Order: sequence, then C-alpha cells, then structure tokens
Amino acid sequence: MLYLAQVTKNIASGTIELQLLAYQKSDSIWGISNAEIIPIGGENYLSEGLLVLVELDERGQIIELKNAKDWIVSLIQQYMSCSSITPEFVRQEQARIEQWRQEITAQSLELTRRYLEVETQREHIQELEASLKQEKEQLELREKQLQQLEASLKSDRNELES
Repeated sequence: MLYLAQVTKNIASGTIELQLLAYQKSDSIWGISNAEIIPIGGENYLSEGLLVLVELDERGQIIELKNAKDWIVSLIQQYMSCSSITPEFVRQEQARIEQWRQEITAQSLELTRRYLEVETQREHIQELEASLKQEKEQLELREKQLQQLEASLKSDRNELES
C-alpha cells in the first residue's frame, strides 16, 4: 500500500522514522492515516521533515521509498492551478452532483415504495393467517360437535335396540 509520510527523528533513540500521514485508497482517492510511526533504521540520508512516498507490504515492511516532491508538484498542477478549475469545470461538477442527488432521491423513493409494498403484503399475510386460524378453530369445533352427535346417535341406537 502506498503512503505519504514525513521523515522524523526519534528524540529518545536518535533513529530516523516515518510518520504515516495519508494512504492511497485508489488512484485518485486518499485517506488520512492514524499517524502510525514506522522505524526505518539505517536510512540516515533522509533529512527530518522531508515528505516521502513509501510503499509498504502487508507486514509493514518498506518496499519502496522516494521523495514526494514531484508527486506533490503534479498534484498542484493537476488540481490547484488556475487553469484546472475553470467556471466550466465547476458547472460540470455541479451538474454531476445534481445528477447524483437526483439518482439518490429516485433510489430512496423506490426503496420506500418497495418497503410499503412489503409491509402491505406482510399485513395481508397476517390477516390470512388469522382467518385460517379462525377457520381451523371453527372446523375443530364442528368436528367435536359431529363426534358428540355421532356418539349420541350411537347411544340412542343402542337404547332402541335394547
């Protein structure tokens, strides 16, 4: 992973360290680092305060270390010069932001509509469950009544036969 770091000197040990300032998330997106310190040992040719780009492996070991001056100058040329931020650029960005806002609003409305549909279906299912439960109870009651009626008829038949 690529980091922007500042060379610092550990006052207690006198060793040179890198304080990680930012890390690259993707080609043009960077995040602020949690100010982690990486000791670099014998790299004493680096002067304190120097900004560097450092590539670390997954174990935090330095793969590549280079001066960040050219990278910073290219950022300034690309994003902060008068020629790069024109009124047309601002209008295009505003239009893009407005389009995103409209898309997000449409998605929000669609999600709300789907939520209401699901809630309506859930309520309908609950009503059907209640109706089925009531019908089941009625059928069970009728079954008991039939059994009682059959038992009564059988009893009456037995009395008549006797």
